[in-house]
Amino acid sequence: MAKFVIAGRANCPYYAKAELLADYLQKNLPDFRIHKITQRPEVWEEWLNDVCEKNKWSHKNSPIIWRELLDRGGKCLLLGGYNEFLEHAQLYYNVTSSMTTQQMMVIAQENLGAHIENELQEEALKDFIHPLQVWITSAATPACYNLIPILTSGEVFGMHTEISITLFDSKRVEEHLENLVMETQDLASPVLRSVSICTNVEEAFRQAHVVIILDDTTEQEVHTLEDCLRRRVPLCRLYGDLIEKNAQASVRVIVGGKTFVNLKTILLMTYAPNVAHNIIAVALGVEGEAKAALARKLKTSPSCIKDVIIWGNITGNNYIDLRKARIYRYDSAIWGPLHYSRPVLNLIFDSEWLKREFVETLKKLTATGRQFGGILAAHSIATTLKYWYHGSPPGEIVSLGVLSEGQFGIPEGIVFSMPVKFENGTWVVRTDLKDIEISEKIMTRMTSDLIQEKLVALGDMINFHPYQSETELAKRDERISLPTAEYTQEEQRIPDERKDSMYSDLIPEEEKDLIMSDVDSLDLIPQAVSEKLQSLDATNDPEGKTMEP
Repeated sequence: MAKFVIAGRANCPYYAKAELLADYLQKNLPDFRIHKITQRPEVWEEWLNDVCEKNKWSHKNSPIIWRELLDRGGKCLLLGGYNEFLEHAQLYYNVTSSMTTQQMMVIAQENLGAHIENELQEEALKDFIHPLQVWITSAATPACYNLIPILTSGEVFGMHTEISITLFDSKRVEEHLENLVMETQDLASPVLRSVSICTNVEEAFRQAHVVIILDDTTEQEVHTLEDCLRRRVPLCRLYGDLIEKNAQASVRVIVGGKTFVNLKTILLMTYAPNVAHNIIAVALGVEGEAKAALARKLKTSPSCIKDVIIWGNITGNNYIDLRKARIYRYDSAIWGPLHYSRPVLNLIFDSEWLKREFVETLKKLTATGRQFGGILAAHSIATTLKYWYHGSPPGEIVSLGVLSEGQFGIPEGIVFSMPVKFENGTWVVRTDLKDIEISEKIMTRMTSDLIQEKLVALGDMINFHPYQSETELAKRDERISLPTAEYTQEEQRIPDERKDSMYSDLIPEEEKDLIMSDVDSLDLIPQAVSEKLQSLDATNDPEGKTMEP
């Protein structure tokens, strides 16, 4: 019995001609058998060199054809290439090929398309056989509890992708994690292959495809903002090293939390440089809060409001940009089809509400961290992951914290929330958007704290100095020049309070100044917000000690 192996580039016309001749022989000769191998053009030469080296052959072109004495695995005898196979067929079987060059080219392209399709099908089967490894840090937090049902619903990665979830946290919460594992198993999700616990640091992120970074809680006292910033470094360094060491090369890392999200993201990029391009920060929590506040004012559903842009520090000084925001299915005198929308700013006639109440509401939510509670945190992370894998809605603007490369005049080297779109498994910054320029004053306010956070955390700066405008500095100098005797007892306590909460004193007057002077009408509604030590008050222990989140 004659058994031949025909291998070639998927788009090789000579392989196509040899393949069809072999198919004819196999169909008409009972003892003639063939096995076909195709390779992508970019990997063909490497594959051919490996085969020739293994069998001690010398062959340079496509196709390569050999005969096996046993069925694919026995000793191989090299026949040669396309010409040698045609001679063999004519000599032994009196059969030749009359295929034209044009036919050869057409079939070669069909072969390449079929090869790519087969590869995709094989990858899909591998995903089903080898589940997607999802790791969640700080798994004892409420955000994780709310995130698991969404991940196992099939909405994020798809109903045809099985996942294995690993809950990573410290040994002291192991009992809580075990209860969480049992609850997760009780879901009986068809896409959940397994759920497990990891408390061994060295095993963290083993073979991870997705890593979700949630807030960590430690029992260390925090005395100053600088301490808060520097204490983020050891954990981010540890996570970065472990991701580089244990995770898949294509791992996707998504960072959420109530405090210092931008800082944690840039630190992870610093300590995991090989996967830095796949590390992002979630901004959809703040975006959702802004949409909800607008929806309450307009008496509509938050889902009807699109294209709200979050600029800057996700859990710090950020600005809510409504210049591109639109509302769909709005109940008013003007109606249209489902795709009809109207600018949000054209429907809010109360400019004072936008300038005062809207800004103050979102500022308060961000300062306390409430905008990233368990349910919203889980939904924001899951939605961002869904967009990352399957693409964001066509034409819709999504806010995302990514590494700045100088877009929109943002300084390079900081993680900054900006408008993006997700497509083809990655994101693209929306530099194509028109009329979204940000004034230098607003940009300086947003970037100043981010730059200093990074410098203080890495030890390149000793003290953190919150951004102060000329107006703030003038008022401060005026207060300093007043006689001490004129201070009231309450006023004398202000400096000490500011030492405890350096970020909390972002003076509202400056906010008013920005709205009135830097922003034309209501085109850009800035939100000067702060998280920092003020937000840590919510995590004080019963004895009054401030706990680091």
